[in-house]
Amino acid sequence: MADQRIEHLLRRAGFGASADDLAFFGNLSYGAAVDRIINYELVPDDVDSKIGQPGYVGMTSNGAFSPNTAINDARQRWLFRMVHSNRPLQEKMALFWHNYFATGYTKLAGAIQAANATRALAAKPSEDPAGQKGQIELFRERALGPLSDMLVAVAQDPAMLVWLDGNTNTKAKPQENFGRELMELFTRGVGFYTEDDVYAAARVFTGWNLQGDTRSTTGSFGFVYNPNAHETTAKSFSFPIYGDGGRTIPSRSAAAGMQDGIDLIGALAGHPETARRLATKLYGFFVSETSDPPSSFIDRLAQVYLQSGTRIGPVVQYLFSSAEFQAPSAYFSRYSWPVEYVVKAIKETGWTGFSLGSTLSPLVSMGQQLFEPPDVAGWSLGRDWFSTGAMLTRMNFASTLAGNQKFNLATAAAPAKQSPQAVLNYMLSRMTMPDVTGGVYNDLLAYTGAVTGTWTGSTAQMQAKASGLAHLILGSAEYQFL
Repeated sequence: MADQRIEHLLRRAGFGASADDLAFFGNLSYGAAVDRIINYELVPDDVDSKIGQPGYVGMTSNGAFSPNTAINDARQRWLFRMVHSNRPLQEKMALFWHNYFATGYTKLAGAIQAANATRALAAKPSEDPAGQKGQIELFRERALGPLSDMLVAVAQDPAMLVWLDGNTNTKAKPQENFGRELMELFTRGVGFYTEDDVYAAARVFTGWNLQGDTRSTTGSFGFVYNPNAHETTAKSFSFPIYGDGGRTIPSRSAAAGMQDGIDLIGALAGHPETARRLATKLYGFFVSETSDPPSSFIDRLAQVYLQSGTRIGPVVQYLFSSAEFQAPSAYFSRYSWPVEYVVKAIKETGWTGFSLGSTLSPLVSMGQQLFEPPDVAGWSLGRDWFSTGAMLTRMNFASTLAGNQKFNLATAAAPAKQSPQAVLNYMLSRMTMPDVTGGVYNDLLAYTGAVTGTWTGSTAQMQAKASGLAHLILGSAEYQFL
């Protein structure tokens, strides 16, 4: 692919590129590639139907594969989608929102049982006996829509209601967790609210509770507004709620009390500080973690957000089309999350005969288990991914994957077998990372050429060196950047 901007786009807006991805996008201009990535709703979402079929990465399950009720199966299904989906941005944004609205399986399992915790997080309604929809499906559906709508949906999401104790929020005992995180993590951020605001927000959401059968894996459970549990008095805030500058949500009847929460969410979603905070997070996720975001660029992203009615799609499209995103200085300037590292490595190395079950334990040791963020603030990003143990696990995973794909890599590299340098150059072109020159390149070349006797490009030499190079490249410091 000649246009490096498209390779950069596929790493950031997706999870890297397989050979088929490169062939498809190589025929597009950069602008057409952005349009294709952004307008994914025009592409059939049929990836789940490929699970278990030849030619796709495999799964390992205890018994029948049940991603709606078994959390490790749900993790594998999401990884499968990351590897094979023709809607990469939808999965990438789902991962972004999963960290943004971090919700953990273990607490849910303790409260509503393991199978129902999985359903609350990952169930596909079309496959669930009661049509239960998991939180990750909410993120997929609303990935590029208005944040204001996403926040209302999240406030009513069964997994979030359990995670932040909204299911116990009543006028007799207002529960502050969701109101606090709504202001601190989901919208304006630290320093832009008071403790009185937290108590007022708790009362706003009294009665936003959970109902249904959480004892049966065939029953449904979901949001209910319980007017008898809603605190009806006026709630005042330290910031404007209404366009006229009014800071007080008026007293309402219990029957009309749901409007309190909608008013508060609308005010927070449309606030300039929320716009800037979200723009900064999107900059770090898509553009760079190794340089401070230019204030002028954050201002422009925030303005697009506000002018678009808090819609995320126009912000992301503006970002991908910007000079800041396309600049070569932005290439490989973000540290890969463990999930991103694993999926990109699989897409670039190959997957024939490989099972996603083999990724689950390494991902835990790398520091990221899907559906299990460490707390409500999500994972600690950037350099914090790279403890000594976590980096060793990445290197060990590289060894496992490369060894598993030894025969396939040797076959793919066969056209370059005429010399060690040709083999090395092929492998470096296949596995995207910053250009390696000087000492690193020479060390890899010395490794490739170190054979018993002379280089002949034999089957044995190709199997040893192609997989060995894959191991060294995937485990290198350079490959940890996106």
